[in-house]
Amino acid sequence: MESAIFDKAFFDKLNTLQISLNMRLTQGMSGIRKSSAKGSSIEFSDFREYMHGDDIRRIDWNAYGRTDKLYIKQFMEEKEGIFRIFIDGSRSMCFGEAPKSKMALQTAGALSYIILNNLDRVYINEMKENSLVKGKGVTGAAAFSHVLKELERITFDGKTTLNRTILSNPVQIGGVSIIISDFLDKEGIEEAMKYLAYRKQTIVLIQLLAKEELQVDYEGTLNILDMESEERIKITMSNATIKEYKKQLEKLQVSLQKLAGKYGAHYIFMQSDGDLVYEMLHGFAGILRKW
Repeated sequence: MESAIFDKAFFDKLNTLQISLNMRLTQGMSGIRKSSAKGSSIEFSDFREYMHGDDIRRIDWNAYGRTDKLYIKQFMEEKEGIFRIFIDGSRSMCFGEAPKSKMALQTAGALSYIILNNLDRVYINEMKENSLVKGKGVTGAAAFSHVLKELERITFDGKTTLNRTILSNPVQIGGVSIIISDFLDKEGIEEAMKYLAYRKQTIVLIQLLAKEELQVDYEGTLNILDMESEERIKITMSNATIKEYKKQLEKLQVSLQKLAGKYGAHYIFMQSDGDLVYEMLHGFAGILRKW
């Protein structure tokens, strides 16, 4: 890439994001999630009768004084969340004066920053052709530099079939799967979503499009190059052609929204030249509260 992905401007945005999120935390955003499993954290859950082998330090002696029976205090176990970020590594993601690829990497970086600061675990997965380049799961704020190095190694070339790529590797039950792509894949994404939903994943679709894909103002006869297949197509851009293009693009976005509803997923649209902090605080506001 010509310009640095994670430059001073990016870290300035992260600082702004952190301040804004801290403000929202005071207004009710949750922190570390609790599981239904019983463990030994500080949050009290329930009592049960003492059984042979239980830790006597957890006996509630006040309850014994009232009932002459031994009871054990149970606590709600704190569980780390598992987040998998899938990044579309196809060449079409390089399109745009503000490339979709740059916004994809910065979005993945910003999400990882939030996830790691929440003491959760994140995996960076690169979708390449029909296979998945899986990253190592990391946790803790100190691991953020490792995530940035993984993201900087990602290249965008060739084409990616989203369904086959995600289905090429097993996913453990439970967690959050975040897919970052332009979703310009004729095979769609439903098979992958069906699989992730079956594996009890909370699915987030982040569609990234460039300004040039949204505001088409070309005129006349053009030779268009398919960035993935490198096939050249001769096309005449008329008002009717542009109208049909916008119709098909809108159809794609509506279908993604419907799929999100069908599988209990979240659909978020981002423009590659948009402001990262604004997108994170507004597009992800409802989801961040749940995380």
